[in-house]
Amino acid sequence: MLNIADSAAAAVELIHDGACVMIGGFGVAGQPVELIDALIEHGAKDLTVVNNNAGNGDVGLAKLIQLGRVQKIICSFPRQSDSWHFDEKYRAGEIELEVVPQGNLAERIRAAGAGIGAFFTPTGYGTPLAEGKEVRELDGKHQVLEYPIHADFSLTKAYRADKAGNLVYRKTARNFGPIMAAAATHSIVQVSDIVERGQIDPEVVVTPGIYVDTVVQINRPQQQDPREEGAA
Repeated sequence: MLNIADSAAAAVELIHDGACVMIGGFGVAGQPVELIDALIEHGAKDLTVVNNNAGNGDVGLAKLIQLGRVQKIICSFPRQSDSWHFDEKYRAGEIELEVVPQGNLAERIRAAGAGIGAFFTPTGYGTPLAEGKEVRELDGKHQVLEYPIHADFSLTKAYRADKAGNLVYRKTARNFGPIMAAAATHSIVQVSDIVERGQIDPEVVVTPGIYVDTVVQINRPQQQDPREEGAA
């Protein structure tokens, strides 16, 4: 049964120390800022975080890393000009890093939600990222065996939910949201609007409610594209 939380704090209260948490977003697009802030306040530690990058600036995921709450990060793009908190922790040996090519990251998350046990891909073959992994030649190409990434929780952002948990997204803010919701044991989603059952056309549902456990309405989320206000 869908849990409609009355606050971001209530939405993340089940996240425990040592949990694996997927966090959606591609840069600021689709980033569940309020849920990340609530997780910071919640205080869970020793987390494994799956995200596209390793945080930006001094807020959100970067703040979580700065506070020493993340013991491992799985991402495709760990370093950029404003990822200084990750950089400091990594150089000090205080955080573990698993780099995954972006396409592989998406497919490993998708595979978890789809119940796929493993898959072969040519991406990464012949590089340090393939070291220690099984390699086969398939259709004339060397391919690397990759395994799904499962998570205890996912934190994602959608535009609208109905009271059955069906979700629609705002354009590219969709990014990792649908596959992370499917890959997590407990998916937590912040939305700008919650409507009654039947008010979302089934033809436009992106994430079916079966993959959603908790939703929380954030009326004016940070970093929201102003065009989302009143969007269909």
